[in-house]
Amino acid sequence: MPDLATPAPESKISAMFRALKYRNYRLFFMGQGVSLIGTWMQQVALSWLVYRLTDSVFLLGILGFASQIPSFLLGPFAGVVSDRRNKHRILLATQTLSLIQASTLAALVLTDHITVPIIIALSVFMGIINAFDISARQSFVIELIDDRKDISNAIALNSSMFNMARLVGPSVAGLVIAAVGEGMCFLGNAVSYIAVLGSLLAIKTTPIISEKKQLPVFHSLKEGFTYAFGFPPIRSIILLIASISLFAMPLTVLMPVFARDVLHSNANTMGFLMGASGIGALTGALFLAQRKSVMGLGNIIVRATVLLGAGLIAFSFSRIMALSLFCMLFTGFGMIVQMASSNTILQTIVDDDKRGRVMSFYSMAFLGMAPFGSLLSGALADLVGVNYTLFICGILCLAAIIPFALQLPKMRLMVKPIYERLGIIPQVATGLQTADALTTPPREQ
Repeated sequence: MPDLATPAPESKISAMFRALKYRNYRLFFMGQGVSLIGTWMQQVALSWLVYRLTDSVFLLGILGFASQIPSFLLGPFAGVVSDRRNKHRILLATQTLSLIQASTLAALVLTDHITVPIIIALSVFMGIINAFDISARQSFVIELIDDRKDISNAIALNSSMFNMARLVGPSVAGLVIAAVGEGMCFLGNAVSYIAVLGSLLAIKTTPIISEKKQLPVFHSLKEGFTYAFGFPPIRSIILLIASISLFAMPLTVLMPVFARDVLHSNANTMGFLMGASGIGALTGALFLAQRKSVMGLGNIIVRATVLLGAGLIAFSFSRIMALSLFCMLFTGFGMIVQMASSNTILQTIVDDDKRGRVMSFYSMAFLGMAPFGSLLSGALADLVGVNYTLFICGILCLAAIIPFALQLPKMRLMVKPIYERLGIIPQVATGLQTADALTTPPREQ
């Protein structure tokens, strides 16, 4: 007869979604999920609008550059602000400003007053907002989880949420653009911010703010830079993320060209391609969510990056819709597994009082390098065509993982004392699911 006092073992499904048991995180998850669908709708509609108005691949690159360069320039300062200020209030401010930006864009498009210079200006404005929003949002998650052993699961679920929106948003955008035009996509995005603002207002949490607020801004910035780039595992991950963003993110910018000129179709096809990438990415995020430990993520990063590069190369040669969709599945899987695994490792080993700055460098690498990739890929595509441009990008992704893979054994030795201090390695050895203090920061020496 079973012992009634013994708790039932956690099912695989409940374990996969265990971070949702926390009220604050659940509210955050639902609000962000709705808002991100609108964000993806706007991103797809904006690219399609610019290409429809100009027929210029180079201007698509300019659009990507304008929207993401602020993350590169302001990211480190945004990290200092996140470490010093209430992240909850920062997010309320950034989401409100995002609502204003989306509403302005919708009004101008629906009234036929939109121009390319206005689009570029609004994209720069949104980029400035995102620089502060992303840093605060990445480091805010830890304040929503009561038991830190569930932080890695929360990060994986965040990736799942992002990619579920990536699956739904572009598909809906393609249908809406074909039916009533781009303006309704921008209006839908503006309305979606109501959900995230409502969820943020309902969240009640105790803020984690650095006690070193009295330090000058540039001193704090230097401290964060030295901390992040002085430790080889953190440095290698950030540099790898920067390389992948530079070479792989241009795929999104070039998507309208592949849909219209390579596959000879319309906005619906672009939505389907983005949706296929979203399915692959969602699968990858759920694959990470079911993992019980951060152990082994280094090897997963290597394999995922190889899969990403191979997917880009195969997609660049495809002229058949079914094959292109198949390639996008693998590309999406490889990209999100590589990015989310890197995020998880960083969140695991970083100090709480430097979390905002380290995650700002992560965001700077992830989003800040993408505009340079967009600009370069747009210019290169005008010279050699989008197919050869994407083929080159795939080759460069494969080349970027080689130094990381070669350094991986040494980095394991450097991280091992941190994992031992956190209890991750002993608990894995004894068969337990995950460390009790998965994201407890390493002590200062």
